[in-house]
Amino acid sequence: MITGHDSMIKNGSNYNDIYNYRNSRYFIKTVQEARKWMGKNGELVIFAGACQSFFEALMSSGANFASSPGRILIDFIDPLIVAEKVALTSNTQFISINEIAKDLKDGLKGIGGTSAQGKKRLKLASKLYNK
Repeated sequence: MITGHDSMIKNGSNYNDIYNYRNSRYFIKTVQEARKWMGKNGELVIFAGACQSFFEALMSSGANFASSPGRILIDFIDPLIVAEKVALTSNTQFISINEIAKDLKDGLKGIGGTSAQGKKRLKLASKLYNK
């Protein structure tokens, strides 16, 4: 999870100009560095961004989920809900932003993305007792 504070600069008129955002460029660089180390093989799930972040650039840099497609102030708990859903979903299943959106305060205006493989690994009881 790569988050913190962000915002659009007052009087900024171009949503596609990285210099109209206070911290999005730092989130983007961090996502790119993480992808250099872990690649795009699905092992690493990245949530990036904060209030009013440059959503499209965050997704292009390699994030699975990001804020804020609607350039709104997001609820601080929404990124945690995304992380929890990914962590508690079985590693045999994929979870999409559409499945998560219903649990988010700001819905798809606050958080967007694609999908990710769950990270919860289940151990069979027989393996635990046969050690």
